[in-house]
Parts: sequence; structure tokens; C-alpha cells
Amino acid sequence: MAAHLSLAWFHQRASGVHVAHAGAALFGSLCAASLLAGVSLCLLLPGLPPRGVLWCCVLVGGGLAWRANAGPLRGGRVLGVLLLGMALAGLQAAHALQAQLPVALQGQSLILRGQIVELPVHEVRRTSFEFVVDTDISQPASLRGQRLRLAWYDDDPRPRARLQAGSRWEFPLKLRAPRGLRNPGGSDAEKYALAARISATGFVQKPLRARRLAGPSGIDAWREAMSARIASTTPAASSRFVQALALGDTRALDDTDWARLRAAGLTHLIAISGFHVGLVAGFCALLAGGLWWLLPALCRWLPRPFAAGGGAVLGAFGYALLTGMAVPTMRTVVMIAVLVLARCLRRRQRIADTLGLGCIVLLLLDPLAVLGAGFWLSFAGVAWLLWCLPGDAGEGGGKGIMPILRGFFAAQAVASLGLLPLTVVLFGQASFAGPLANLAAVPWWSLVVVPLSLLGVLAETLHAGAGPWCWQAAAWCFDLLWPVLTRIADSPLAMLWLPEARWFALPLALLSAFWLLLPRGLPGKPLVLLLWLPLLLPARELPAVGAVELTVIDVGQGLSVLVRTAHHSLLYDMGPAVADGYDAGERAVIPALHGLGVRHLDLAMVSHGDNDHAGGLQAVASVFPIPQVWVPAGSPTHGTARCVAGQQWQWDGVRFRALHPAEGMPYLDNESSCVLRIETATDSALLAGDIGQYVERKLLAEQPASLRNAVVIVPHHGSAGSSDPGFVSATGARLALVSSGADNRFRHPREAVVRRWCAAGAEVLDTSRSGALQVWIGRQGLQLRERRSDQPRLWDAVQRRGQAAGLCYAPEILRP
Repeated sequence: MAAHLSLAWFHQRASGVHVAHAGAALFGSLCAASLLAGVSLCLLLPGLPPRGVLWCCVLVGGGLAWRANAGPLRGGRVLGVLLLGMALAGLQAAHALQAQLPVALQGQSLILRGQIVELPVHEVRRTSFEFVVDTDISQPASLRGQRLRLAWYDDDPRPRARLQAGSRWEFPLKLRAPRGLRNPGGSDAEKYALAARISATGFVQKPLRARRLAGPSGIDAWREAMSARIASTTPAASSRFVQALALGDTRALDDTDWARLRAAGLTHLIAISGFHVGLVAGFCALLAGGLWWLLPALCRWLPRPFAAGGGAVLGAFGYALLTGMAVPTMRTVVMIAVLVLARCLRRRQRIADTLGLGCIVLLLLDPLAVLGAGFWLSFAGVAWLLWCLPGDAGEGGGKGIMPILRGFFAAQAVASLGLLPLTVVLFGQASFAGPLANLAAVPWWSLVVVPLSLLGVLAETLHAGAGPWCWQAAAWCFDLLWPVLTRIADSPLAMLWLPEARWFALPLALLSAFWLLLPRGLPGKPLVLLLWLPLLLPARELPAVGAVELTVIDVGQGLSVLVRTAHHSLLYDMGPAVADGYDAGERAVIPALHGLGVRHLDLAMVSHGDNDHAGGLQAVASVFPIPQVWVPAGSPTHGTARCVAGQQWQWDGVRFRALHPAEGMPYLDNESSCVLRIETATDSALLAGDIGQYVERKLLAEQPASLRNAVVIVPHHGSAGSSDPGFVSATGARLALVSSGADNRFRHPREAVVRRWCAAGAEVLDTSRSGALQVWIGRQGLQLRERRSDQPRLWDAVQRRGQAAGLCYAPEILRP
């Protein structure tokens, strides 16, 4: 990001062009902002307006945008463009949602033919890839031409190695509509699927029946082959970074690499950025201009400046096509094309209007691009730079290296401060090492490593065997700086994780950044720093002394519950981790803890050793050092102490008591689950792990009073072998919470179990429908928050199908 921000600043300083425009030009920056506002407002709605309303917005907005820029309707153009943006986003979103897998095909076995697109990701037991279904009539009508995200599970990597980009296959598949976890601080897989037009996700049901119909072909195949060539001819370990910088292929980067890049604020430099495209465009312009210089006769057909401009546009577009057409690359391509066109027409064009036109073109092509973080970081970064570093700034400052250095440092400062609010909101983190790391990495990677990497790709394309020396030189140059950047990223103060903030925190922080970046001498700059507080120090909503908060984290088919008192935190189970690479501890629990503002864990309890409860422990412990880990005696999970019935302690006026397993009881998997009771002055909660009806009856016979609880985590995810009728009745629960995965193969929670809890007077909620569930027990009674209904989104799969989040509803429970 910072690299092409600096490039835009230098371009603007060189041009020094400022042209005033009267009114709101249809393709100017004001209309671009209005179109963006309309698209964003529509996608923030909890549901889509009716199609009739959207088409009315098209007609009214189109009329205002075309005619209303003078007379009594002066200023109506901006409103018209805003209406057009809302309608365009709504119609595109409706089409994308309608194209998702219909309910009738959910979970069915299908045989589909099509082509692998993008680059398959090979892991230890799984290969994930995107697949576009053929359009012939032999394929299901609702899936023809649709994009699917699939996985092939196999312990043997050799069959999966044949899954190459551009190859055609026939697969036996089992599909479902895109679904994802919904947690505080977590990513939204359903939003990503909508933006990427993913119609369904699934897996290859019987790999032995998969048939390869044709070998790899096309741009994706070339890209994968070139990436493999870099890996095989560049012995340095950093060849993986050369693959990423040259082709945007980040598959070889591991979790440690990404963690360091995030901590150092360098992720924007790894993938293909606008600066890469600018380098390619500049080289192609020089190449075309040189050809016209060598063959002057060509000027009779086309002037040399026009040829150079055409070469720049073709080179930029071709390179963007080869590297996946990401938002930053397309923005740069559009800006280059507009600048070339303006020069050919001998018209002066402000950089701000060029940026606005790029925004308009991208939104017209794909209004759902605003769902991606790259769109906002790309356009917001350049917009900040144009606002804060005008082209005539610093005139009279003299020529030489010092003005250039001042401009570069100013660009980095603007990028760091201006993009900090977006970074915190989009990723929940702030990199304090980012500005320092970027000062070194931006010029070195962008001006040395990237050109060598691209030169190697060009040389290898023109003549096989000519590229390795460039790639090896790029890897050597990369290795010179990477150890220093690694030390910066590994420093304890490099990264700060921040809790989720309220909706108004972002506009307040942007206003503060805007005020701080205004010219010197304006009053109130120290005071506007206070506007950062809602973003950087948001309220953590900790319970009062004597109260407790339970958060059932959405981990899929498993369990993880965060228990917080006023000054302590306990984590009960950590969700599953499977050999194919999915780790709920890493992907769900850790982001949720960060999003809720948890800074440390005082105790972790692993109810029993099954993977769906204990799998995520290692990932969580690597981020949150845990002083104590309690496990049942005989559990395969290592702990520091045993969970035994009778143990009790008190935190902040809240009493904790273990009810099971008894001392001396042999380890019996589910039946040895550690059962924990949490008692406040007003109500209590029961965390029952995976106990079955045998232990439920045993507890009912031995400790009937302890089973009386207002909140119960339903045992064993609502399986048929749990929730004994006597146990359910004895709890007197008002809230029965189930943690299960969407469309899980065990069919949890079972319908009979749900009816049993509902008949006993409890409201039953399931994380697969509601997302994360937060419950407060205190003097104000029970309070509940469901993640999906509290923050509804128009792409929410459950809401879209008209299903209620609750399996049965209790209106007396407060929902703040």
C-alpha cells in the first residue's frame, strides 16, 4: 500500500495539475464518493429491499444523475448517483444470493464437470480449490457456470497433486450453501463467499471416482507453472516470497510468515499491488517508445507518445489479468488508462478525479468489491495522500534528494495515520512496528526485489532457463533485509490486538485523523486525540462484581465457552482441531478472545479429551499463556491439575464448583466430562460437557439441588443419548444453549431433545443458527445476545432462509 501511495504522490508532484470543475461531474470525485456511499449503505442493510424498489431507484437515480446538475434540481445528480449505487449493489447482491445452492440440493450427492480456477492449495491431508461448473445441459440448471469452493481429503498426496489450475475434472461431490462461523473479532466467511460469487462449498465425496478430463490450460495454468519454476530453481528459503511478489502466489507462506507480516504491517507489499502494475506499465511504455524510436516509420501510423501510452495500458491490463485482477491492481490499471486517455486527448485531469473515475469503474464492474478489505485500504490510502499532500505542496523547496526524502517520509506518515482506523476496524489490530518496517521494506522490496522478480518472469517467458538468475538475485536481496524485519515483527510491542468497538468509533477516529493531518496552526489538535479513545480503548462490557458473563463461541461441531467475572477469565474447552488444517482454537477461539478484549486467561478447563473439545488447546495456549489447565483424571490431554468433584473456588463474588467426575472414577471419555456449576447471588449456570444420560441420572440422584440452574449448556451438543427427561426437568433452565456445527453429520441437536427442553420451559438456542451466544447473569436478571440477530447481515444464510434463530423462544429474557 505505502509503495503505490508514494508513487501516486510523486506523480502528482510531477504533474502539478489542478483544474476546477463546476458542479458535480458525472465521472468526477464527488459522484464517485456518492456512488460508493450508495453501494455501502445498501450492503449495510439487514436485508435487501424488494426488487421493485431497487428498479425504481434505478429509474429515479438514473434520471437525476443524467439531467439534474443545473436549474431547480441543481445538486440532484449526487442524490441520483447515490440511489443508483444502492440499486446496483442491491441487484447484484440479490443475484449472487439467488445463485447460491438451493435447499433441494443441500447435502445431496452430485456428479459435476468443470474446470479448476485460481491456484489449488495443497495441505497435509487436504487440497482446497475453486471449481467452475460447465454450462452444458447435463449439469444441474441451478449450478451451471457457478463457482464452487471444494476440498479433496486424502492421506496420500499423489492423487491430489494432479489437481492443477486450469485442468478439467468430473467430481462426485456433496455440497451445501456457503456457511461460516459468526463470532466477535472473527472473519465472516459468508460475506467473503458473497463477494467472490461462491455458490456452494463442499468436498469430493469419493476421490477414487474423480476423473480428470483435460490437462491444465489458460492463464491460471501458466501462473501455477511459473510459480513452480521459481520454487524449483531458487534454492533459497525465501523463494516463497519471490513467488508471492512476482505472481501473487502466497500458498507457500505459512502461519508464522503471515503473523510476522501482520506484526510488521507488511502484508500489503506481499500480494500483487498497484506499484507492481505501475512498474510493468512503465516498462511496457519504455519498450513501446523504444520500438517507435528504432522504427521512425511507425510514427506515420501512430505518434510515439500514443504508442508509449498504449503499451503502458496493455502491459498493466495484461499483468493484472495474469495475477488475478485484484482490486489494487484494477484500480491502478484504470488510473493508468485514464491518464493515458487524457494525454492523448490533450486534456488535463486531476489525480483526484482519476482516482474517482477508477472507483466508479470498479463499482460498476463489481459493486460487491466493497465487501473486501483491499478495496477500502487501496482507495482510502490514495485519497488520504491526495488530500494531505497536494501537488503544489512544498514548491520552492528546491531540487535534490532532500525534497524526495521529505515527500517519502510524509507519504509514510499519512498512510500510517490515515489508515490506522480502517486497519483496526477491519482486522482488530494495530501494528506499531508498521511505520518503521515500511520505511525500510517499501523502497527495498519495491525498487529492488520486485523488479528482479518480475524481470525473471519476463525472461523465463521469453526463453526457458533465463529467469532463475533473476529470481535467485531477488531472493538474495530479500534475505538481506528479512532478518531485520523479523526482529521488528517479533518484538513484544509490534502488534496490539484491540477489542471490537462500537459503530461510531470509526467515524470519530477518521475525523480525528483528518483534523490531525490538516495544516499546522489549526487549534484543537491535542483535543481531537480524545476522539481515538472509542476505537483504541473501547468498553469491554465486563460484568460487575457478583455477576458473570458466559460466551458460547461458535466453533462448529465442538464446544468452547468463555466465562468472565469482573477481574478473571476461564476458558471451558477450546473447540476442535483436525488434521486437515482446521483448528477452531486458531480460527474461532483466539479471534473471539481478542474481539472481547480478553488479555489473559486465569484457568482453562478441558472437559474431556475428545478432539472437538480439546483440539484447540495448543493454539490457544500459544497466544494466551495459561497458568493452570484442569483435565479429568486419565484424560489424554495434558493438564496441570485434575478436575474432581468437590473442587470449588470464588472469583469476584462468583462461586465455581465442580460436580463431576468423582474421585477415583476411571476415565470413560464423554462420561468423564468435567461438569462445572457457576453460582451468582441471583442465578447459576451449568456447563455439562459431553455427559450422557447415565451421569445425568447419577447427578440427579446424588446432587439434585446442584442441577437447578437458569442457564445450561446442553450436554453432548443435544445428542439422542443425553438430556434425560428427569435431568432436563430438574434443571428448571430458562436458557438451554447448544453448540453444534451447521448441517453436522450427527444431526445435533436432535429434534426430540430440543422438544424436551422446550417443553420444560427453556428457550433453546443453537450456535449454528445464532452464532456466538453471550449471556449475562447478574442483578438485572438474565440477559442474552445472539451474534447473528444482534448484527444482522443481508448475506446471513439463516436469516436469508427465513428461519428463526431460536429453536424455541422465551420473551422474558432481556436482549440488550
